[in-house]
Amino acid sequence: MELRHLRYFLVVAEELHFARAAEILGIAPPTLSVQIRELERQLQAQLFVRTKRSVALTSAGRDFVVQAQAVLARFDQAIDVGRRAGRGELGRVEIGYVGSAVFGGILQQQISAFRQRWPQASVHAREWPMDQLADAVEEGKVDIAFLRMPLPLGPALQSHVLLRDRFCLALPGDHALASVTDATAVRSRALAQDAFILPEQELGSREVWRRGGFEPRSVSRPGGLLAVLAEVSVGAGVAVVPGVLTSVVTLPNVCYRALAGAPLVSEVAAVFRRHERAPAVRNMIAAIRASKPVQLHAVPGH
Repeated sequence: MELRHLRYFLVVAEELHFARAAEILGIAPPTLSVQIRELERQLQAQLFVRTKRSVALTSAGRDFVVQAQAVLARFDQAIDVGRRAGRGELGRVEIGYVGSAVFGGILQQQISAFRQRWPQASVHAREWPMDQLADAVEEGKVDIAFLRMPLPLGPALQSHVLLRDRFCLALPGDHALASVTDATAVRSRALAQDAFILPEQELGSREVWRRGGFEPRSVSRPGGLLAVLAEVSVGAGVAVVPGVLTSVVTLPNVCYRALAGAPLVSEVAAVFRRHERAPAVRNMIAAIRASKPVQLHAVPGH
């Protein structure tokens, strides 16, 4: 039994006239009669009562109409779902991110725009340790990662910068440098005697050490940015953090100051597989690639 048998049967059941049904279907009446007899033979049931003047459904025929309509409707639905999935309107996108992507609003903007355009696609996002994200994308555990660059990427991965920021200094409120005005930039060498709390992206901290010509007295690596600021707030040390934090995170006993010298640029980027196959993921990657980087300069003293 094939789907055409069901379609032929339903047209005949609607018209109750073989010649008219054959004309609608675009086939010859004898061919239609053969197809219906074949269907009845497979079902081992008579579906129509035929006379020279009329055609009527049998009791079995009336019951089969309901089932045939349900089968064709389910088939059409499956075809529609398959086509929409192929266009990326359905499917699931797994996103991994670090705190910077949330604080800068990049994660929210990209997911919101994607959901507005493809509302029936599923997006699942969770925070990851930054040093695990690139491997997670390459291994297929994550489809798109939002992280702070630079980060070594394998040849199978690509990145697109979504936010450009600059590093600044976070220090305890009772630190000697906290008493200077907000407009006063802190020179790197003034931090030579401080302990440093390192965020996951250590680039800014290491550049401060290089500029100041010193190695830090001690370092700790508590994890994400909020954990870093928590240690700063209890006086454990100072931290070089993304400038976006100055406008979105306020903690007791934490002050932000600009760093003297050329701006230490920091970027948040989306990382994804170079040859992505999943249509929904490809749709989100295309939207990301079309996005221009946001420029942030909310740093005291600038």
